[in-house]
Amino acid sequence: MLTQRGDRFWTYEESLRFFGVEIGRIMSVMRLSSGGLFVQSPAELTPELKSALDDLGEVRFVAATSKLHGHLYMEQYRAAYPYVELLAAPGLAARRTDLQFDHLLGDTPDPRWGTDVDQAAIVGHRWLTEIAFFHRPSRTLILGDVGFHIGERSPLKTRLVARALRIYERISPPIELRLTITNEATFRRSIRDVLAWDFDRVVPGHGEIVDSGGKRAVLEGYDWLFE
Repeated sequence: MLTQRGDRFWTYEESLRFFGVEIGRIMSVMRLSSGGLFVQSPAELTPELKSALDDLGEVRFVAATSKLHGHLYMEQYRAAYPYVELLAAPGLAARRTDLQFDHLLGDTPDPRWGTDVDQAAIVGHRWLTEIAFFHRPSRTLILGDVGFHIGERSPLKTRLVARALRIYERISPPIELRLTITNEATFRRSIRDVLAWDFDRVVPGHGEIVDSGGKRAVLEGYDWLFE
């Protein structure tokens, strides 16, 4: 159900089809020093998943990575956990008017989770600002759509599409996202901020987790940005 990847860090993977292509999605769960849980990109809250989360602690914060990525099922967590706080990425509150958000995410983490989880806004794109997270205890970088990583375990159709989008066996955004960057210097600065973190593992928004050597993988995947 939940896979422990490191110190106080777990992941949960579920299916996601996009225009008929299976790309999957990954939820990250971090237990804070306070004992509460910080959930990024929440998965469908089935009874089995809720039981597994309850065994780890109380869900206190649920975060979306962007207005496109990670906001599915947030309403289920609001209904299930009376003290949960929903954290909105830039632009999400306008898209999810059905939800009452408690905090708008930016470059600075809230002190309630900042001891364990750092964050950075990735800016410079025409219509998407994404929040990257860094879980210090497990040295894990958590990305969204700026970090696809489709590998050989994916279905054939997914692999073929990933090759066309230049995200096969690379940690990188799809080519259409790359082509709609409006301020490359600002985007590059954001990625450099991410690379300044001391991470080894990378959890992508979609695809396969890189359990070690993650910093080199990000550098190689973003070679087009640092040429």
